[in-house]
Amino acid sequence: MAGAAVLLLTLVAAAAASRDTPPRKIAVVGAGIGGSAAAHFLQQLFGPRVQIDVYEKGTVGGRLATITVNKQQYESGGASFNSFSLHMQDFVKLLGLKQRREVAGKSAIFGGEQLILEETDWYLLNLFRVWWHYGISFLRLQMWVEEVMEKFMRIYKYQAHGYAFSGVEELLYSVGEYTFINMTQRSVAECLLEVGVTQRFIDEVITALLRASYGQSATMAAFAGAMSLAGIQGNLWAVEGGNKLVCSGLLKLTKANVIHARVTSVALHNTEGRALYQVWYEKEDKMHSDFYDIVVIATPLYVGSNSNITFDGFQPPFEEFVGSFQSTVTSLVHGYLNSSYFGFPDPKLFPFASILSTDAPNLFFCALDNMCPVNISSTFRRKQPQEAAIWRVLSPQPLERPQLKSLFRSYYSVQTAQWQAYPQYGSRMATPLFALHDQLFYLNALEWVASSVEISAVAAKNVALLAYNRWYQDLDKIDQKDLIHKIKTEL
Repeated sequence: MAGAAVLLLTLVAAAAASRDTPPRKIAVVGAGIGGSAAAHFLQQLFGPRVQIDVYEKGTVGGRLATITVNKQQYESGGASFNSFSLHMQDFVKLLGLKQRREVAGKSAIFGGEQLILEETDWYLLNLFRVWWHYGISFLRLQMWVEEVMEKFMRIYKYQAHGYAFSGVEELLYSVGEYTFINMTQRSVAECLLEVGVTQRFIDEVITALLRASYGQSATMAAFAGAMSLAGIQGNLWAVEGGNKLVCSGLLKLTKANVIHARVTSVALHNTEGRALYQVWYEKEDKMHSDFYDIVVIATPLYVGSNSNITFDGFQPPFEEFVGSFQSTVTSLVHGYLNSSYFGFPDPKLFPFASILSTDAPNLFFCALDNMCPVNISSTFRRKQPQEAAIWRVLSPQPLERPQLKSLFRSYYSVQTAQWQAYPQYGSRMATPLFALHDQLFYLNALEWVASSVEISAVAAKNVALLAYNRWYQDLDKIDQKDLIHKIKTEL
């Protein structure tokens, strides 16, 4: 106890030093893409002398994870990124990783009894089919998504100039003004109907796309839906060797000290001029603690989450983080697909690598994909439909044996991973803060309006810039309005 008291006094003295002094120690709780990216950005800003401890109770990568089947690894979490993922593209280049070669495959949408839309090998034929079924709804969808993404991409310019935001609402307003804030309170269906997309297109296509990405329907909030639907505009890509390599690579590059332990609480200690935080953690059934100038929480904090972190010594106490998450089950099935379930009695004639589904009452899965391993050789070919292959089934609940028998003629193995993957994006959700206290930050705040690997990276850079600007009292870089005009003036 005496040693701890001496350490605390030393840290208090250091915290009260000149404001030009960089922080001594930073804690990041969570080693998923958010936490790993935050560690990287924090080191970039504060310099290599700052010690960064990253706490992770599970495996590095978080929801970026793989499952091994027959000595090959397959993505079980975030499987791909789109062309808008600028931070992820930068990470891959920085770490010397490679983008995985894309193996082409056709898709279809299943309505519960039959396929209602099928992709072909001919681009013009695909466009004609979509037009024939749904008119110009697809074009109106594209225009809506492009308008949203054009505004959202402003965040990269703001971050390049060092601007940060203390809350999610402030960030959304900076890129899309009240339009974006309103989109967190209105449904995808409501917004698309307004721009002329038909109800049939929403029910059959939009819902299928959203179920495959978020496990939710077109009643979900429009902003999260637009971020997801942006994936249809541009090529998808992944990291050779597994997307989780980005997380481990960033932590290694940062020389972060990874502590495999469960953080139980964060306590505030008042100092002269600066807050100091004591992080308590459980490791090998023993309690330990350490003191930090800055703490970043990069794990969900909602009531009922697995983190169960308490916050002590804060006045007034933090309100409970209310919200619920969408449970998603990833099942990797090594077996023979039952193509007759989709209307193809002869498996040799089944041409699809992925099946999306509508929210028909009798459907128990959201999407079905013929998976490629994370390492693809130059000679790799996708398995033919009559061959045993690795299929990834996304479902809201674990698949029961009768359901597996419906989808597969026979199978050798089934491996599952169950995730609290995304918030349930209902309408009129409160937008949380990134800044919980002076130098205590909640990175996962942004996922309450949209969730993806790239969104986590955007949040990570925002939190790092917010910590940096607050530490050096550069308040002109925080929560500024009309940034487009300001940046043009600076240039």
